[in-house]
Amino acid sequence: MVSGYQSAFPKGIEFFGLSHVVIYLQQVCFTRPDEGWTMGGEFVQYPRAHSSIPTIVGLYGETIEVPCINGGAQPDGLMFTKWKYMKDDNTAGDLLVKQAHKEEATIQASDGYRDRVSIAPNSSLLIAKGTLEDQRLFTCMQVWGGNVKEYPVQVSVHKRPSPPQIKDKAKELENGKLTTLGTCIASDANPVAILTWTKDGQPLVPDDKTIKITGQVTKDPSTGLSKASSLLQYTAGKEDVGSQFTCVATHPLVDQESAPETFTVHYPTEKVNLQVINKGAIKEGDDVTLKCQADGNPPPTSFNFYLKDQKVPVMDNDTYTLRGVTRESSGEYKCSLLDDKKKQDTQEIIVHYLDLSVSPSGRVLKNFGDTLVVMVDQNASVDAQISWTKDNEKLEKEPVFGELTYADAGLYVLEVSVAGIKKSHSFELDVQGKPSIKFLTEKLSSDGNSKVLICVAEGSPEPNVQWSVNGTNEKTSYSSGKVTHEITVVPSKNLTVHCTVSNSLGEDSRDIFLQSVIVEKKEPEGDTSTGNDQAKLIVGIVVGLILAAAIVGLIYWLYMKNSRQGSWKTREKEMGTSEEEKKLEENNHKPDV
Repeated sequence: MVSGYQSAFPKGIEFFGLSHVVIYLQQVCFTRPDEGWTMGGEFVQYPRAHSSIPTIVGLYGETIEVPCINGGAQPDGLMFTKWKYMKDDNTAGDLLVKQAHKEEATIQASDGYRDRVSIAPNSSLLIAKGTLEDQRLFTCMQVWGGNVKEYPVQVSVHKRPSPPQIKDKAKELENGKLTTLGTCIASDANPVAILTWTKDGQPLVPDDKTIKITGQVTKDPSTGLSKASSLLQYTAGKEDVGSQFTCVATHPLVDQESAPETFTVHYPTEKVNLQVINKGAIKEGDDVTLKCQADGNPPPTSFNFYLKDQKVPVMDNDTYTLRGVTRESSGEYKCSLLDDKKKQDTQEIIVHYLDLSVSPSGRVLKNFGDTLVVMVDQNASVDAQISWTKDNEKLEKEPVFGELTYADAGLYVLEVSVAGIKKSHSFELDVQGKPSIKFLTEKLSSDGNSKVLICVAEGSPEPNVQWSVNGTNEKTSYSSGKVTHEITVVPSKNLTVHCTVSNSLGEDSRDIFLQSVIVEKKEPEGDTSTGNDQAKLIVGIVVGLILAAAIVGLIYWLYMKNSRQGSWKTREKEMGTSEEEKKLEENNHKPDV
């Protein structure tokens, strides 16, 4: 590579000799001996330079500073500095001369440089409003003492391109077909920008089959600035849906990227999908909507629906609604493309139903001890959920009745559900019978001053309870055919009380013996001696009576024993015995003390 010249040319350009330039750009080689390079038929001329001449880069539109002595220190005894340039006809032209002892330089240029050139304090040439016309050889000549020396400098002018834009974009891409996607343009640059296409951030590499890229460079005749354009032809596939295509402009001054572009990709249908749209399980009477979808782009809008082998074409709509389905509507349903029956999908539809018949129903009147058979007949699409309640209390299983009791009476409710279908049935069982008293009892009240009588009986309708005495605090409860009736009485003497229960079917009665309630007066507090003495007296009397009875019994026993032994008894003794008997008899007739 020629020393000092790389920054003056775009990336991808290399100089292998002074007489021949080889340029490789976007996989196309162009050659032009001695003069420059071409791209897409447009010739771009670059100045020729000698390998020993340094090159500086100036910016388009800005002031270009061309150094003298490569920016080194000024020589001692400098007399003057002169700047000249190489004209287009390869002849030298004067620009200005600056005497060392003068402040101002003398402008010698008579062409476009006259009003654009000046000299800096360090002897550098200043060129205002740089253009591509300034890409030429400039020479600084300095004279000091007996020395005269020239310093040639090659100037190259760079301008960054405008941001790249994708124009003439395709409206849509077709699957498997090579289509012009768009043209990327980066204008007003020097050197020309290098354009690269990317998809989702990855460079696209042309293969002349599925990807083709054609580049072109044109020059603005008034400014000499270059415009690069790149046309992309691309073969899209289904995987390119949503892909982002961009164009990157590479330049020595800056790399820029265009706004990303996405394209609609048309591709045929590969798969059909049938959906059954319904909230929850399908029940008899529901409206069921079938929706057919295809993955092609643009998506098909017309389909064939097969309703249990009956084909129904539907145009410009992807749905079909079954109105008021029945259990006979259950079965296989299909949909397919109008023009391709092989691309289809199938769904199985089950319409749920529930039939329920229960016996007995309504109000059921039975006698105590009768039997009752409950029969349930249900027909459902799937196994049903069954629950029984009695008087709002859940039962563990279906009620089975033997001989009816009053406890069997109540409201029975059956609930059956299948896939959102709910049905219920109820019957109210009333068990009737004449009253029967189960027990009659009494208890002492909590204060000990009264008796509480309790009569419990069974029967339906609810028995009426009557007592043979009047009472207070009357309480009655009736549940499951059992009535409990309580009254409170204060009997002043022993008596028999009758409890009678009756309803429309008969009556029953039972007696209870009730002792009087003795209410003893309590002694005043503090006078306990009198009470104690009375108690002692009563105990003494009882003990005396017991002893007297024992003595009388002993004497009688002795008497009887002696009377059986008359052989040794004497008359006197017999008389004595009579006297003793008289005394004993007198003692028995004496009043108790």
